[in-house]
Amino acid sequence: MLIDLADAVAATSGGKAAALARLLAAGLPVPPGFVIPTTAYAEAVAGAGTARRQVERAPMPAALVEAISRGLGRLAGPSGEAYVAVRSSATGEDTAEATAAGQHDTFLGVSGADRVAEAVRGCWASLWSERAVEYRRRRAAGPPATAVLVQRLVDADVAGVMFTGEEIRLEASWGLGESVVGGRVTPDSWVVSGDSVVHRSLGGKGERVDRDDARVVTRPVPRADRERFCLADDDVVRLAALGRETARVMGAPQDIEWAIAGGRIWILQARPITTPLPAAPSSPAAGGTALTGTPGSPGVASGPARVVRGPGDFGRVRPGDVLVCRTTDPAWTPLFGVVAAVVTETGGLLSHAAIVAREQGLPAVLAVPDAMTALPDGATVEVDGGTGRIRPA
Repeated sequence: MLIDLADAVAATSGGKAAALARLLAAGLPVPPGFVIPTTAYAEAVAGAGTARRQVERAPMPAALVEAISRGLGRLAGPSGEAYVAVRSSATGEDTAEATAAGQHDTFLGVSGADRVAEAVRGCWASLWSERAVEYRRRRAAGPPATAVLVQRLVDADVAGVMFTGEEIRLEASWGLGESVVGGRVTPDSWVVSGDSVVHRSLGGKGERVDRDDARVVTRPVPRADRERFCLADDDVVRLAALGRETARVMGAPQDIEWAIAGGRIWILQARPITTPLPAAPSSPAAGGTALTGTPGSPGVASGPARVVRGPGDFGRVRPGDVLVCRTTDPAWTPLFGVVAAVVTETGGLLSHAAIVAREQGLPAVLAVPDAMTALPDGATVEVDGGTGRIRPA
């Protein structure tokens, strides 16, 4: 009923799990896990329907819960308890055409067969969330089959993302990688060429996400840790070498999520790069009244700045607006089909929001300090996602 991660293939286990299985076969460091295959989802919705509420109420077969219990027993640590990450692995996810980055739910630090089973059902239901349906509509894609990946959670000291190519670009922060991929912090960043770090930039790193027993908690980062890099250059070079090996095994440049715990590097996800990063400027743009941030998605667009503080403001957004906010999370995906450009106060090049902006061809500038107060609501602005510059239009 379950598939060991090492045996995963895309047809039964989805793109995310299949990629990790290839890396495991090559001897690369991937946390162990198992997959609830696409057939389990198909059987669940056959009697329940495919509306989100129907899937959330679908009965979980006792045999599946028992199989999950046995699978967790194989993942248990020295304490005898298995804390896991539960993530979707859909057949249309993490492909060369689309990442579906952040569109389906992830559950971290889950333990116990019943709670893992609930998280599995949550992953199934998220296939029918407003953001996932809108993402597929914009890509003219039908609903995929979905598997669910259950993996031992890495209690990361530092985690982040890496983009391979001629140069390796990395972003990282303290704790679990959720703060980086979710754009909740402005991470530290590096560029590696060959065996040398050729550029580094200190981020904000104001908060960190960690597991606390079976909960995931957000804590402030002490000032001393905010003001120093979370990785030494030697660690960055080591990560870059692993990134190159990952790309070699997968046969193409990769967008990689990774974590370091106790000095050991783990690969958590690897997917093809669907859209290239904008070039990093050699020096910050300057002059006039322009604001500057991290170039996140190339292109130039103008429109009225629309300051959005949360979902309660979504109704104020009109076609052609420039979305200005602290950060975006996957629930904001429908706005990406309306706005002309995106400006955030936090986040990095490799956050899910930046990836989705690039996929949808929207100019985006990230990590613009105080953008929500510096850009008056309704004022017309021009956003240059290639240089990271925002100015009155």
